Amino acid sequence: MEQYIKGTFKKRIFHTDKGYVVGLFKVKETNDEKMDFYINHTISFTGYFHELTEDENYIFYGKLVEHEKYGEQFQVERYERVLPEEKDSIVEFLSSGLFKGIGEKTAKNIVNCLGKDTLSIILENPNNLLLVPSVTKKQITILHNTLVEYEASYKTVVELNELGFSTRDSLMIYNKYKVQTISVIENNIYQLMEDIEEITFKKVDTIFLKQEDIKRDDERRIMASILYTMEEVCNLYGHSYLEKEEMFSYSIRALGNSIGQNDFDLALEHLIKDIKVIEKDNKYYLKKFYEAEMNIASRCGYLMRKEDNRDRNLDKIVYEVSKFFDCAYNKEQLEAIEKSFQKNILIVTGGPGTGKTTIIKAICELYKQMNRLSYESLVKEIALLAPTGRASKRMSESTMLPALTIHRFLKWNKDNNRFAVNEYAKSEAKIVIIDEFSMVDTLLFDNLLKGLLYDTKIILVGDYNQLPSVGTGQLLKDMIESEKINVVKLKELYRQQENSNIISLAYQINENNLTPTIFNKQEDLIFIPVPSINLKQEVIEIASLYKKNSNSFQVLAPMYKTINGIDLLNSNLQEVFNPKAKTKKEILINGVLYREKDKVIQLTNMPDENVFNGDIGYIESIDNGNKKEIIIDFDGNLVRYTAANFNKFKHAYAISIHKSQGSEFDTVIIPIVKGYGKMLYRKLIYTAVTRCKKKLYLIGEIEALEMAISNNDTDIRNTTLNIRIIENIGV
Repeated sequence: MEQYIKGTFKKRIFHTDKGYVVGLFKVKETNDEKMDFYINHTISFTGYFHELTEDENYIFYGKLVEHEKYGEQFQVERYERVLPEEKDSIVEFLSSGLFKGIGEKTAKNIVNCLGKDTLSIILENPNNLLLVPSVTKKQITILHNTLVEYEASYKTVVELNELGFSTRDSLMIYNKYKVQTISVIENNIYQLMEDIEEITFKKVDTIFLKQEDIKRDDERRIMASILYTMEEVCNLYGHSYLEKEEMFSYSIRALGNSIGQNDFDLALEHLIKDIKVIEKDNKYYLKKFYEAEMNIASRCGYLMRKEDNRDRNLDKIVYEVSKFFDCAYNKEQLEAIEKSFQKNILIVTGGPGTGKTTIIKAICELYKQMNRLSYESLVKEIALLAPTGRASKRMSESTMLPALTIHRFLKWNKDNNRFAVNEYAKSEAKIVIIDEFSMVDTLLFDNLLKGLLYDTKIILVGDYNQLPSVGTGQLLKDMIESEKINVVKLKELYRQQENSNIISLAYQINENNLTPTIFNKQEDLIFIPVPSINLKQEVIEIASLYKKNSNSFQVLAPMYKTINGIDLLNSNLQEVFNPKAKTKKEILINGVLYREKDKVIQLTNMPDENVFNGDIGYIESIDNGNKKEIIIDFDGNLVRYTAANFNKFKHAYAISIHKSQGSEFDTVIIPIVKGYGKMLYRKLIYTAVTRCKKKLYLIGEIEALEMAISNNDTDIRNTTLNIRIIENIGV
């Protein structure tokens, strides 16, 4: 028997934009003896709701659960609104504000005339309201249409629940299609996964397969599997396109049954005809990835063809800039500074110690002096951007100008995954400089270009040899290898860092030419040979030397799991840097213990709070009582976390190398053993080494380091941006 409670919704305690509600409910009736205690009393409840109105009556179906903090709660799985039946309740309902223009007097007239079945009578035939004196045609229309919509939404949500969708998913589906919901599902239920990001292929497929008389090789199902696997594989491996043979293999795996090649080919042809998949040169792209590459190539072509800027005073002002910073630029740096003025698009690339930050500072000052701008005017015309919060902060500190993440510049709305700065509402920036460009993926850069005026000057700065973006593409690599974009390669080490063994190691890694004698010559580069079984203890011992200065110290590891993974390292390092104390409050989250003063890393972008993926902070306070909240300090920015977003941070005594991109640390420990397996590859280790500024410890097995340096296989991505650029600009 399905458990229910019937009564009145009294108060909303907490809610999210996606319909999740925690509230109070006064129980009037129940079908479960265990719930009898709550009759005429209030119980707290949780669940996903399309709409809840205080003091209205509902039936909640679900189960009674025990919450570790809040005690007994009713967990709502589905619900129905109880239409009022008594005359006074109907009057209150009609005059509640739901029906515009209907006040209490009009509501009483309607109920007095139509009686206790008022609502059914109106739904049956709105012309029945003509029997009520003083009710206008406009009011009749409002009453009937609102009641119909009011009823339809709940009937639809109930029907979706019965199909197998959760209330949360049902609400998203109904809000997308409204009265067309059932029609869309009957026509092609797989349309949901295309239109609603949160509705997955697996969820839809499970529901589809429950239906009677279905065919497992239904063409709609095969088409959906192709779209699903293309998205998944491209996001996982960073590809822009796939080849047919691997697509066929992935689709079979997703469908869980064999399909004929002809059925697959026919489904793929229909996707191509519908322009959901693009085929070019036997390469198959999802439409968004193909269009993004084409748009980027088109903008690059336009800016490359646009006439260079010229000014007789350029040399003179570059000299003034060098005097301003008291800096003697080398030949490559001078070329980069001058071309930043002359060219409309420019790439500046180089390894650590080659002065990329110095170049950005010089370009900003040059632009200011060439255009005779005040500081205020410069800030309006120049946009300094980076893919991560830490990288943008470093950029701002070095230039003394505001810098933003690309997401913040584009005014990203996390709820609808849309950018407010776009092709219809462009930024007025005249020059955009993007640092750490190797981390920027194809779709993000495409969206940035859409939000810029077509003539905006673009300067891209990054290290060609670092890890590519987490998302699809390898923009910096493709743009440079096209040999059609203006590129300045910084090769000469900047003079302050010429003697750095860390930088020398980075270059040896790139050249696959490790000389073990580079280690332990000076204190800046230490290799400690340790067998895998003793690695964790050695890391802890070295880390203990820095427990009074954890801000500038960081452990960077290749992977989360295994005995030497990030998760176990963090558990041990917490006891080094932030041991248990009576003065520090603690909280257990998904089996992980956090305490006040713990070092943590942000895992997702929260632009409204000015905190971004990769930002590192410290737990300022923990409220483990009624509030259940954590305050984290990100360099003076105090951010409040409730139980709903406790999953958005992790310990940061050890972090992944991927998460370290865009950051720099004075002292770094890199554990490296053969047990890290497939995560041992050149670009990963190079990226880790280049995060270190002053002192680097490599701890583990020299054979593992040699394996990583010689392994360049995992860097291969299926992209064609370089080809598109060549096609656009010409051979």
